[in-house]
Amino acid sequence: MFGLGAGEILIILVIAFLLFGPNQLPEIGRQIGKAVKGLKETADDLRKTVEPEVNLIQQEVKQVEQDLQVTMKDAEEEISQVTNLTQPSPEPAGDSKTPSRSA
Repeated sequence: MFGLGAGEILIILVIAFLLFGPNQLPEIGRQIGKAVKGLKETADDLRKTVEPEVNLIQQEVKQVEQDLQVTMKDAEEEISQVTNLTQPSPEPAGDSKTPSRSA
């Protein structure tokens, strides 16, 4: 509980008993319990509000990533096509202009 060990909690309880006495201690415990419960409810409400927004943002990011990958692939294909068109085609093997060596 809150990163405290059993010994530490016992020391806190003894100090609280000495400060507030046995009559006020149960009321203070109830108030602390209500505060912790209220804090948990607030945290749950915040989580319920924020989680759908975070999920929506994650979906949008995934969609943008997929669109970017498709665009990059299309651009690579266009670059490959343009590169293939601008490169001279190799000459066929039988039409070589260099004289053949016939001995």
